[in-house]
Amino acid sequence: MGYAMVMGEALIDLLEADAGGEQIYRQAIGGAPLNVAVAVARLGGEVEYAGSLSADVLGERMAGFLRDAGVGGRGITRVKVPTTLAVTTFEGAEPTFTFYGEPPSYALLGPGDVDLGVVAGAGVLYAGSICLLREPFRSAARAAWRVEGPLKVFDPNVRPTLLPDQAAVEELRALVEEFAGGADLVKLSIADAGVLYGEEDPAAAAARIGAKAVVVTCGARGAYVALNRDEGVMIEAPSVAAVDATGAGDSVMGALITRLLKSGNLATLDDLSSHVRFALKVAGLVCERPGGATAMPTAAELTARWGDSI
Repeated sequence: MGYAMVMGEALIDLLEADAGGEQIYRQAIGGAPLNVAVAVARLGGEVEYAGSLSADVLGERMAGFLRDAGVGGRGITRVKVPTTLAVTTFEGAEPTFTFYGEPPSYALLGPGDVDLGVVAGAGVLYAGSICLLREPFRSAARAAWRVEGPLKVFDPNVRPTLLPDQAAVEELRALVEEFAGGADLVKLSIADAGVLYGEEDPAAAAARIGAKAVVVTCGARGAYVALNRDEGVMIEAPSVAAVDATGAGDSVMGALITRLLKSGNLATLDDLSSHVRFALKVAGLVCERPGGATAMPTAAELTARWGDSI
């Protein structure tokens, strides 16, 4: 099915860590959509990234990282504001993000920056995450979402620290429903579902989403997958010794996009379940590494970890 077009934010994660009893912050290139694009490239898929990168030294590092990872840059716009930083703290392996930088360097891609011909030529189009909370990126994503042709996949990637009150939650819920209504596949976490809908049951959460295929990730428990709102099954995650879950959900999305590029198939629950089993093995390996885009594995690394079962 050709290439994927991934739209969204790129930023720098400052990951809390311990060094000889001293608390430090390790710099890592990240942003959920950037992680998704890198995951697709490392798994062997062709992918183009569309987003705004700062013209500062950190933006240069991100641009170089994307090139080295094999991610195409036909959708990149450079902007003259400092790179946004995401300070990342942990409870166990689970990260919490606080964002610094105004205006956010990651959300300055406008509708005029998007080549709709490149979008139309894609096999899969991804949009989602925190960049949708801001203009002009939101208008750019809406313009791309209206283009016919590619399979559309969406991930809300909710960050509660960016939602100051209930009105902000309700605004995001409406935005999620807008994009999910035009999507072929939606991936969200059970934590996302809790913020958006107050749902702790993944089946109930999936029933709230208006896409053909829905994947609700549930951390170490695995993922609930549903098709056409009336079929669903829980897929167990492989057992891993998790050290850092940063980027695990993004790797699930990257793996799903890779599988869709190869087959384009969402016809049955078995098709979707097969894709998700593969994606959970990708995420399991990511959790065994320090997080961020650098944790995204190659196909060879997956085979080395899981054998031919992938």
